[in-house]
Amino acid sequence: MNRLTSKLPKVGTTIFTVMSQLAMKHGAMNLGQGFPDFAVPPELVDALERAMRAGHNQYAPMTGIPALRQAIAAKTEALYGHPVDADTEVTVTSGATEAIFATVHALIRAGDEVIVLDPCYDCYEPAIELAGATAVHVPLTDPGFRPDWERIEAAVSPRTRMIIVNTPHNPCGSAFEPGDLDALAALAERHGLWVISDEVYEHIAFGEHGHQSVLRHPGLAARSLVVSSFGKTFHCTGWKVGYCIAPADLSAEFRKVHQYLTFCTFNPAQHALAEMLDQHPEHYRSLPDFYRDKRDRFRDALAASAFGLPSVDGSYFQLVDYSAISDRDDMAFCRWLVEEQGVAAIPLSPFYAEPPAGQRLIRLCFAKDDATLDAAAAKLCAIAPGSG
Repeated sequence: MNRLTSKLPKVGTTIFTVMSQLAMKHGAMNLGQGFPDFAVPPELVDALERAMRAGHNQYAPMTGIPALRQAIAAKTEALYGHPVDADTEVTVTSGATEAIFATVHALIRAGDEVIVLDPCYDCYEPAIELAGATAVHVPLTDPGFRPDWERIEAAVSPRTRMIIVNTPHNPCGSAFEPGDLDALAALAERHGLWVISDEVYEHIAFGEHGHQSVLRHPGLAARSLVVSSFGKTFHCTGWKVGYCIAPADLSAEFRKVHQYLTFCTFNPAQHALAEMLDQHPEHYRSLPDFYRDKRDRFRDALAASAFGLPSVDGSYFQLVDYSAISDRDDMAFCRWLVEEQGVAAIPLSPFYAEPPAGQRLIRLCFAKDDATLDAAAAKLCAIAPGSG
């Protein structure tokens, strides 16, 4: 018998699954895994039912139904001023994670290097490693979790083929500013890099300039694959529907992997989402205000707590600094928090190749109804300094 050797020896059960299981075991409030606990828009549920009853229950086209691809293209041009060919540049995927995996495997070969910015979402490196390539980790600056473009450029080598960026950022809640697009474009052009831009929280950006999509920058758009998620936009993470926008030549290579990875995505959901984008654009246009109110409510409720509150410029995550409460590392503190205090959070260290020494930050999700946020904040405010 052949001896089994793991292709991903560093990978175990994701921290999201671990903490959600602990939350269930201890009956804790789950502010860890990033899913809303409120309903999807009723119009979307009605549209899904109509689509199923209309018979849209078989395979969808591999690239996505035309109506949805056209709606994505129209939304993209309206928001970012970038015209998109719905036939050759938009591909509907089974979630953003599939899109990121397909992108890496379409373009990256054994021996290549891909720059990722730590802390980074945990699906990036496994995709890179399975392609036989190496993830080169460059830390974001703290405080603020901003990209240091000089340090990033210093990490580029002759083997670097790609950089993965994420804005608004999970887990940190930071977001690109307009100057970041120019810096990224200059870097990518000098070194001939492709860019994966993970923009799943594109409609949850709070800055005065709005979401800084790489599609706003013509030079970047020409070499980038932009990934987004309807699960985040329409509160339906369990549907696992996302999409990738890329120039036609890159999309053609992307689709070669996509067609043998999932082939196509849940058909009735595509019809429902196309209807929502076409008939209810007010939903995604109102998301910044919707989540800004939740962010502010949660931060106000935590103001009297012993936790420090870094700023949140986008996404639906709030980092909190627990250094006044405990000297435990973040994994141990999150276990104590869920087991003893009844609140589940996500430690930051699993998002790093090398976590900063002494960092005392954890991630909380505020994509919850007001009653959940208020109850969780009351528990957190009751934790005394030095008690952890």
